[in-house]
Amino acid sequence: MGIFDKLKAEFIDIVEWLDPTNNVMVHRFDRRNNELKNGAKLTVRETQVAVFINEGQLADVFKPGMYTLTTENLPILATLKGWKYGFNSPFKAEVYFLNTKTFTDLKWGTPNPIMLRDAEFGPIRIRAFGSYTMKVGDPVKFIKEVVGTDGEFTTEKITEQLKNIAVTRFTDAIAESKILVLDMAANYNEVSKFCEDKIKPEFMEYGIELNKFLITNISLPPNVEEALDKRSSMGIIGDMGKFTQFSAASAMTAAAENPNGGGAAAGMGMGMGFGMANQMMGAMNQAQQPQQQSAQAPPPMPPALAFHAVINGQQAGPYDLNALKQMVMQNQLTKETLVWRQGMAGWEAAGNVGELISVFGAVPPPMPPAPPIPPQQ
Repeated sequence: MGIFDKLKAEFIDIVEWLDPTNNVMVHRFDRRNNELKNGAKLTVRETQVAVFINEGQLADVFKPGMYTLTTENLPILATLKGWKYGFNSPFKAEVYFLNTKTFTDLKWGTPNPIMLRDAEFGPIRIRAFGSYTMKVGDPVKFIKEVVGTDGEFTTEKITEQLKNIAVTRFTDAIAESKILVLDMAANYNEVSKFCEDKIKPEFMEYGIELNKFLITNISLPPNVEEALDKRSSMGIIGDMGKFTQFSAASAMTAAAENPNGGGAAAGMGMGMGFGMANQMMGAMNQAQQPQQQSAQAPPPMPPALAFHAVINGQQAGPYDLNALKQMVMQNQLTKETLVWRQGMAGWEAAGNVGELISVFGAVPPPMPPAPPIPPQQ
């Protein structure tokens, strides 16, 4: 092989990248001095984009396909190099392959609990976890804003920043939603979609397209969860007296079915049975005492009737029946006066309200006119 052929073979004539991993987002094609051969073959596979950079300036971008590198398909690089009429010699350029596939199951989570004001529990802390999927949406912007001169860029190098954005927007979304803590599980889809719409523009600032944002879990502190479990248990138990009776009866049944009976064991079992029976009777008596006391106590007095009235064009009152009688006597209240009390749908004339019939009945009728005086003779 001659010297010329040997030197010619030093220049690369096949440019391609096979990704052996699942997390590499950008790979720089390595070649000494970045020398590429005129007429070299460029292979860009599906879910890839190739970007040529010359002396720090972004040049041509190639989508999936197979290309022969010439002046025709390197227009920007040809301009930067000053190739006006084509070229026949090797040239230097950095080639970056970008992985445009969707990266799935990327995790996010709150590093510290989030403080919230819940309408039911008051101030409370929650933690949240989830996942998201993304891909490179704008290769040029991604290289400019994120990659720089990094020759091997993986998802781990950017997910920390993306997680910070996700947590911030999630916290803001939860605070704005005013959703009760106990109702959050029923609104995962709505909150996830709200966060996704908020985060997408910020991811795109880095040239990244957010495909899906999901909330998988929202949890409370362990002590709060324990108290909530106790509260749920009490709700399931319901009537404590009946639960005590049931527990005592179950214990007596278990003691009676004890196969190790006889002798001291039988006496012990009998003693336990009597003790449980006493407990059951005590529980039954306690459950019956409130019923007996309620049966002996007199019923509560009915609430006194009180009416509001429109006096001289203004609302006044409330007045009880005795006060209304005095007002009738003083001509402050008539049957046409509008009145209202709790339970009425609206204001009505006093004469149409059944409870006020006695008020107007207590007023004597108007005096008859005086007889005429006979003329004097």
